[in-house]
Amino acid sequence: MKKAELVLVPSPGIGHFASMMELAKLLVDRDDRVSITVIIIRLALDSKISRYTESLTASSKSTRIQFIDLPSDKTNTSNDHPSKFITSLIESQKPHVKEFVSKLLTPSELNPKPPRLACFVLDMFCAGMIDVANEFGVPSYIYFTSSAAFLGFQFHMQDLHDKQEVDLTELKDVDAEFEIPTLVNPLPVKVFPSVMLSKDTLPVVLYLVRRFREAKGIILNTCEEVESHAVKCLSNSEGPAVYQVGPILNLKGDAYDVGSDGSNSNRDIMLWLDDQPPSSVVFLCFGSMGSFSVDQVKEIALALEHSGHRFLWSLRKPPSEGEIGFLVDHAYQQEVLPDGFLDRTAKIGKVIAWAPQVDVLAHPSIREFISHCGWNSILESVWFGVPLATWPMYAEQQFNAFEVVVELGLAVEIKMDYRREFLTGNEITLGAKEIERGIKSGMEHDGHKLKRLKELSEKSRKAMMEGGSSFSSLSRLIKDMIIAGDTVHVP
Repeated sequence: MKKAELVLVPSPGIGHFASMMELAKLLVDRDDRVSITVIIIRLALDSKISRYTESLTASSKSTRIQFIDLPSDKTNTSNDHPSKFITSLIESQKPHVKEFVSKLLTPSELNPKPPRLACFVLDMFCAGMIDVANEFGVPSYIYFTSSAAFLGFQFHMQDLHDKQEVDLTELKDVDAEFEIPTLVNPLPVKVFPSVMLSKDTLPVVLYLVRRFREAKGIILNTCEEVESHAVKCLSNSEGPAVYQVGPILNLKGDAYDVGSDGSNSNRDIMLWLDDQPPSSVVFLCFGSMGSFSVDQVKEIALALEHSGHRFLWSLRKPPSEGEIGFLVDHAYQQEVLPDGFLDRTAKIGKVIAWAPQVDVLAHPSIREFISHCGWNSILESVWFGVPLATWPMYAEQQFNAFEVVVELGLAVEIKMDYRREFLTGNEITLGAKEIERGIKSGMEHDGHKLKRLKELSEKSRKAMMEGGSSFSSLSRLIKDMIIAGDTVHVP
C-alpha cells in the first residue's frame, strides 16, 4: 500500500484555517494511507490559531496530522493594502516552507524512513506556494473556500482582462450586468467584489487566479446538490480538475473563538435559547471581522426593538489601529446602544460578543439568520435549514448574497449591495425601517423558499455520506493524490 504525505498550507485567517483543518481531518479519517503536515503561518496580532491548534491537538485521536510552526518573518509588509498583505506574507515564507519540507523528506537519526511526499494542498490565498511544490516535483491542489460559482466568476473575469483586454476597474460605477458561465442569471456589477474594481488590488486577484490555473486540481467546499449548475460548468470546462467535497463544516463549534479574558459564554447563550419558543429568534452574526459604526449599531437596535421579534445579536467592536480581534464587553454595549435599549428588550433579546454560531444555528428556537454571507456561514445555514437574510460587507460577500437570493432562491435581502472597503470603513448607514423590513421578511419566510431550503439541507447532508456526491468526489481526490508524487526530489 502506497502511503502519502500531504503538505497543507492554510492562510493565517482563522475562518480559512479552521476550514482547512476540517478538510485535513476528513482526509485522514477516510484513508489510512494519508498523513498530513500542516505548515502554520501566523499573524502576530491574532492568537486564535494558537488556541485552535491547541484544542485540535488535545482532542485529536489521529497521530497522522502534525503541525509545523514557521518562524515569525521580519519582512515589513505592514504598509501593504490589506488585500496585498497576505500575498506579500506568503511570498516571504516560501524559503521557510522549502526548508521545513526538505527536513521532513531527508533521512536522519530521528527520521530514518522519511515519508513519501504526494502533493501540496494550498489555501486559495497561498497559491504562490505552487512554486515550492514545483521545486519538489509534486503537484499542487488549491483549497477554494468560497463557492463554485465564485470560482467561475473569477476565471471569467481573468479571461476578460487577459484575453479581451477589458479594464475591470472602469466598471466600478457602471450600471451593467454580465453573463457568467457558472451563473444562470446575469450578474450586476454592483455586487462585484471591491477588490476586482480597484487598480490597487485587481493585480493581486488576477495573480492568484492565474496561479489557480497552474494547479492539478481545485478542491471546492460545496456540493453538486447546492450548486449543480456551477459544479457542472466547472467540471466540463478546460482547466484544473475540480473536486466538490463539501459542505465541510466544523460542527463541534468554535473552541478557538472565546472571550478576550479566556472565558467562554457558550453555556449562558444556550441556556437563554432553551427558554425561547421554537422558531422565534432572529440571530444576527456578521463573522469574525463584521463590525459596524456607532450610527449603524443604533439603527440595527431600533429595527430589532420595533420589529418586536426575539433576537440574539453578536455585536463586535470595530478594531483599533493594529488590532484584529475585537470582542466587546457590557460597557461598550451601554456606550453604543440607544439609551434604555438593553432594559426595554431584556425579556426578548440578548446582546452578546462572541457567538457559538454552529451551536446557535442548530438550536430549534432560531428562525432567521441575518448574516454577512461568508461562504462558511451560508453552508451552515443550509445544513441546519435556517432561513437566511443577507447583509454582506466586503470580500466576495456581495456575490454570495446574489447567489443565495437570486440564483438559488434561498434567502431574503436586507441590502445585497451594501459595501465597504475591506476593514477601512466608507460604509453607508442603513436605516432602521429598511432593516426592520428585512427582519420581518425573513421571519415570515415564504413556504416555497422554506421547502427548498429544507430539501437542500437534507441533500447537503446526504452528499457527505457514503455513496453521496461529495463522498465520491473525495474518494476520487484521494486516489489522484496517492498516485501522484513518484518523482519527488529534495531540492
